Amino acid sequence: MPELPLEWARILLLPPDVGWLEKLARPLLVYLLLMLALRVSGKRELGQATLFDFLLILLISNVVQNAMIGADNSVVGGAVGAVMLLFLAWLLNHTTTRSPRLRRALEGSPTLLVRRGEALRDALHRENVALNDLYAGLRAAGVANLAQVKLAYLELDGRISVIPADTPEELLQGPGCVLPDGCDGV
Repeated sequence: MPELPLEWARILLLPPDVGWLEKLARPLLVYLLLMLALRVSGKRELGQATLFDFLLILLISNVVQNAMIGADNSVVGGAVGAVMLLFLAWLLNHTTTRSPRLRRALEGSPTLLVRRGEALRDALHRENVALNDLYAGLRAAGVANLAQVKLAYLELDGRISVIPADTPEELLQGPGCVLPDGCDGV
């Protein structure tokens, strides 16, 4: 079988019809679109991935691939796209670390699901958390009964965090309090 010569220019360089600006703009636009779509989809969907969620992410990545790379399949084009995505991730992390308001806008904030032993049905419904999922999260935190819960939050990563009912009120106020909706007690 004859050996085919490698076309290094075609493999490594951007095609003549693809400009650098387009190469940078495509990943930026797709990144922002996906960030918005995933933000709208909610906390639970991101944090509690099932096999179906995993497949969805794989398929989304395949669907948006052409939008990101366009007609270019060169090594340099792929590297430019990857570097742009890494830069965007770094930039957003850097910016949101310094701006709590922007972080809240982009990532959201924890949602109160249980207050003083009572499940907040509206919050569960809004966040698409089934009562069984809440109970599973509470059990994982060592809770056997809602009466043992002062506060429970759906965190940004989809986990449920629990403040036990026996937590003294003075810990829920003042300096050092870590409640997302303020430290004015419960």
